[in-house]
Amino acid sequence: MEESIKTYKDVNRDNGLNFRIQRMEDIYAERNGQVDKPHRHDYYTVLVVKKATGKHIIDFNEYSFSTNQVFFVSPGQIHQVIEEQQSSGYVILFSTQFLIENNIPFHFIDDLNLFNDHGHSPPLPINEAELVLLSGFCEEMIKIQASDLKYKEQAISSYIKLLLIHGNNVCTLKSKDPQNQEAVNSILKNFKNLVDKKYSEWHQTSDYAAELSVTPDYLNRVVKSLTGKTAKEFIQSRIIIEAKRLIAFSGLTSKEIGYELGFSEPANFSAFFKKETGIPPSQFNKIP
Repeated sequence: MEESIKTYKDVNRDNGLNFRIQRMEDIYAERNGQVDKPHRHDYYTVLVVKKATGKHIIDFNEYSFSTNQVFFVSPGQIHQVIEEQQSSGYVILFSTQFLIENNIPFHFIDDLNLFNDHGHSPPLPINEAELVLLSGFCEEMIKIQASDLKYKEQAISSYIKLLLIHGNNVCTLKSKDPQNQEAVNSILKNFKNLVDKKYSEWHQTSDYAAELSVTPDYLNRVVKSLTGKTAKEFIQSRIIIEAKRLIAFSGLTSKEIGYELGFSEPANFSAFFKKETGIPPSQFNKIP
């Protein structure tokens, strides 16, 4: 299968590092204000937005830019930044190799539950004090990146962890029961991992519940409490995102896509897609 969408694999082409931070103002100037094209990275992206106008499209969902926002984009997600004018903020990129080299375990990223690898990835709203704090971390990372510090990646990794921890704290403070949230995070993490592996084979909540040794009702309540979606809606969202990616960026027919996503009959896939999106697969257009 050949995709027309570009995948960026080098985090920092200038020096081969597995980390990069830039001001949004500088990126805008480098592009001469030209609109970003839809693309994906094979690394993590964090946007700390001080002020911006326009929109950020992530996996076909549009989010308006404003002030005091943080976006978290996972490897493989298709996204596009459309700025109406020069923005103010920071773009932070780091790879899985960066995590490995700096002894940051993958479960640290998973447990924070900030990066969603499909479905809705809305920005995290932050207040002015939180913005000042995160901006301070970013400015320190910019200084270290430009320095000859011997342990620069280790120093940067400390600021990355601080930024992510504070982002997670903002989410936790909005929760009515942080202790319960921590207790069920492992179930959500395992569920998400299963969905990523099995979404084209298992379309029913009961399949995942059985694998996780919980009841479908309990799984629904856990997923709903942490994502705002039922388990079934979460599964369907994953299927729809992959369907949109394949329709927009592959040469497969609707029939072939349906089979690839686990639908035995093309009509079943078309009916499912129309029910979830309001339009048949044949009318779905590529994102701008």
